[in-house]
Amino acid sequence: MSEMVTVALSKGKLLDPTLALFQQAGYLGPELSSDDRKLAFDVPQSGLSFLVVRPTDVPTYVEYGAADVGVAGKDLLLEQQLDVYEPLDLRIGWCRISVAALAGLDERTRLSSKLRVATKYPNITELHFNRQGIPVEIIKLYGSIELAPVVGLADRIVDLVSSGETLKANNLQEMETIAESTARLIVNRASLKMKHQAITTMINRLRKSRPKTACA
Repeated sequence: MSEMVTVALSKGKLLDPTLALFQQAGYLGPELSSDDRKLAFDVPQSGLSFLVVRPTDVPTYVEYGAADVGVAGKDLLLEQQLDVYEPLDLRIGWCRISVAALAGLDERTRLSSKLRVATKYPNITELHFNRQGIPVEIIKLYGSIELAPVVGLADRIVDLVSSGETLKANNLQEMETIAESTARLIVNRASLKMKHQAITTMINRLRKSRPKTACA
């Protein structure tokens, strides 16, 4: 029997559509779902072992070989810039990385020459504003990013946006889109060589099973 391929999956809202996609590709039984609360489980008949980890940790698990492949948002791959192979856009989990500010507010003038931007994506944010020649002071937050402009903590935010309803609820408006993001299949470079046949088969099966266009 060939060696098992370990797959790192993202906890949260991406987990159900990912499990459904693997199921469509013939890898999972219908009894498995995100409600199982399992952090690790094997599917011997499919030759796969699954890990369920925080989304931000998936690329690290794959880069260091704790997982052979993983499913991670393009936003995390752009932010972390880790050394992994990215062979396939799975076309699920669509959203966009956007700049937003308080609605109806003109360009804000501050005593500081730097624009203050709150985000959980400091690398993406700095690169974006540097390309525009705009000096920024980045405030890294891990949650409630939308609150930062409301209380005067920041002039702008950079965050993931899907429907835009959360922005509207906090009187914020999108100013520009930095990049679009969907879930990607990523592969450890050494695993691609050592388990080439199994991983190549997985890529092809997922490619045929993914939606025809990107979806949320």
